[in-house]
Amino acid sequence: MKVLALEREVPGAAGEDFRPHMRAEAEKGWELYQAGIIRELYFHRDLHSAVFVLECADEKEAGEILGTMPLVKAGLIAFDVIPLLPYPGFSRLFYKEEHPPSRRKGRR
Repeated sequence: MKVLALEREVPGAAGEDFRPHMRAEAEKGWELYQAGIIRELYFHRDLHSAVFVLECADEKEAGEILGTMPLVKAGLIAFDVIPLLPYPGFSRLFYKEEHPPSRRKGRR
């Protein structure tokens, strides 16, 4: 399952608190990338916060993996974890009007 993880700083974290952990953070990120867990890694242009696309069994596993990041362990950052599903909307291109696909709750 693909999971989107959006970093957010923990209130009260100061810039100098991050410095001692930055090399270890990069090493852990590289380890997870090499293992195929982190599939994509970005920085939010305006907030300079990390955005990960992870490949995990579910959002619980993603949270556990993100908990191994040094900045998370140090209590400086946390992640919002968003489970993703493939977009089903293209199926509308391939059905006949008399047999539309069933709608999911709240979707058009």
